[in-house]
Amino acid sequence: MNAPFALGSEVISLVDLRDPGEIARIEGFVADLRGSVFHRPAWSLAVEQGTGQRALGLVAEKCGSLHGWMPLTEVHSPIFGRALVSSGFAVGGGPLSEKHATSVALCHAAQEVASRRSCASIEIRSGGAPETWRTWNDTHCGFERELADNDEAELLLVPRKQRAEIRKSLKLDFVVEAGSSKRDRDAHYAVYSASVRNLGTPVFPRSLFGAMLDRFGADADILTIRHAGEPVASVLSFYHQGTVLPFWGGGTYAARHLRANERMYYELMLHARRRKGCGRFDFGRSKTNSGPYSYKKNWGFEPHPLIYAGWTVPGETARDIDPTSEAYLRKIDLWKRLPLSMANRVGPFIAKGLA
Repeated sequence: MNAPFALGSEVISLVDLRDPGEIARIEGFVADLRGSVFHRPAWSLAVEQGTGQRALGLVAEKCGSLHGWMPLTEVHSPIFGRALVSSGFAVGGGPLSEKHATSVALCHAAQEVASRRSCASIEIRSGGAPETWRTWNDTHCGFERELADNDEAELLLVPRKQRAEIRKSLKLDFVVEAGSSKRDRDAHYAVYSASVRNLGTPVFPRSLFGAMLDRFGADADILTIRHAGEPVASVLSFYHQGTVLPFWGGGTYAARHLRANERMYYELMLHARRRKGCGRFDFGRSKTNSGPYSYKKNWGFEPHPLIYAGWTVPGETARDIDPTSEAYLRKIDLWKRLPLSMANRVGPFIAKGLA
């Protein structure tokens, strides 16, 4: 946008995310409106720093007062095309405002930004879109619940069969580590890259994880489970408004029979309550009726459908990054066969376009 987009007495404009004052103002607005971690400028800037995908944002103002905010990631991929995403590499985001009319106006302004920047489509991972946009709630579900106030009570919140798996993991000789040092980062990337390769997914750039840890400081860390000195399960989590969000996690082949993932998530619940003061656990999103969806239900989490919306420039085609579509199934099978070293070299280049 070259000029502010006016709606009555409100003015919508692109914000300068290189201005520390603007960043602080928006961070305060997100906190006041109880926005998600994906609304924070820190998220958008970490995505830009770690992947090269440009961080943008629209603000709605009235008499100099902030009334609305919409983070945007300008995604450019030679494989998947161009799109505006709110928020990039996130499961949430979208317009943030107390008034639906302001959210709609932010979306309309984003259409202008998309057209001017040659982006074929806009994707928002929330509600609040104009009625003319396509919306859906049948592809992904989120999973959240309160944490218990002691360790044994936490176990008792888990259904019996899954609880038995956790108890078995507690008898194994694991070492649990949490932090954001080089050792933590090395362990996480080794485990996570192996895990996603085994699932047939390109790994995100290591620089993305580093940028997130650096930008969020005490609001993010890595918890790793080691067995016989080797990392077998690891997760990078965020702490936001009393909620822990395990976001990028995985395990090696050995993790399954060792029940290392069960131990990891249970230890994260304890860590979040004891050391981070969290009272809620957000298990993230999963494809509806998928394996991860069932796994989270086994932990006693109830699924809630997530609302998403999108708009496509007239005459253009929206990008397709659905890993369950027919076009990707054969590619996924091929990817699983790649040596890990090759997958780690090629994967980040591909994954940058999967925001």
